[in-house]
Amino acid sequence: MKSMLEMLMLASWVGFTAYSIWYFTSAKHYFPITADEAKILWKIHKQHIQCTAKKWRIITHRNKTIGFECECGYRHIQKRPIVANAPAQHVKTQKSKISAFDKLHTSYKSE
Repeated sequence: MKSMLEMLMLASWVGFTAYSIWYFTSAKHYFPITADEAKILWKIHKQHIQCTAKKWRIITHRNKTIGFECECGYRHIQKRPIVANAPAQHVKTQKSKISAFDKLHTSYKSE
């Protein structure tokens, strides 16, 4: 009886682990986009399949734009995995002044 219980516990933990891995890798949520991005995506859609539709509408979810629907019936909804890295942050760089050492060891003429 004890080995049956151990097998049942092992099977349930393996099942829970497999489900957790599947959920965190394939489950997705809506990702908001701007109206301009939706318009650009619609134009790309029109060019890609030579769509002749003249109208499109924005699809919203919880008052945020998440995609668009074309007059031809095509729908694009922006989704992103639940577990995803944050977008890279852009770091501003600033020009440094040219030092005397740099002037001696470069072949360009400074101003």
